[in-house]
Amino acid sequence: MKFFFTIDALSAAGDKAWRLQQNQTDWRACTYAETASDDDAHIFETSESEGWTGRKLKKDSDHGLIIKEKAGTFDFLVRGIYSHAVLHRQSAAPLPNKEQMLTEMRSLQPGTAWLLYLNVAGQFKAIDTNNSRIIGNLDIAVRGEIASSEEYIGPKAAEKEPMMNELYHQFLAGWDEHLQTSQMAVFIPDADKLKEESFYADRIRSWQPEHQ
Repeated sequence: MKFFFTIDALSAAGDKAWRLQQNQTDWRACTYAETASDDDAHIFETSESEGWTGRKLKKDSDHGLIIKEKAGTFDFLVRGIYSHAVLHRQSAAPLPNKEQMLTEMRSLQPGTAWLLYLNVAGQFKAIDTNNSRIIGNLDIAVRGEIASSEEYIGPKAAEKEPMMNELYHQFLAGWDEHLQTSQMAVFIPDADKLKEESFYADRIRSWQPEHQ
């Protein structure tokens, strides 16, 4: 699967956005998450993109914006301009596989605070949240809730067919939102807000990347 990131800065009100340019100094005004242009910085390494994520910026007359500092854990509660990594796919996105989700669920040991998620390749993965970072982790395209009880995670939970069907349905909706918006770490929606599963499956199958 081919993809790259651009770095978009978003105002506190969400009504203005800027994009980092190839020289990695200048910024141009843009619409947040718009199609990438040739002059935009295209970052192909996830680790490099994570380094740009969550920077606090201020307006500058010469370059559009300048970096102030790396935002701290609670800085996002303070209004300001912050940078975000935006994913741009260069190849088609798969329909997530329910059996692969169940296989991943069965492999998890209850008693650990796991986060089940879809990575950027559309594969179900899980991380131990006690030892792994969630915020700013650009492998997480769609995320579920953190769970540790055997009622919700592990082999016993994976055999609960109605619950697993609903969970897969939620992840399909989240994957569709991720593809349509390029947002990372999309939360799965509440079950009572879901449309028919076929609605999301059809949209995912028909989705086309902006660059090929």
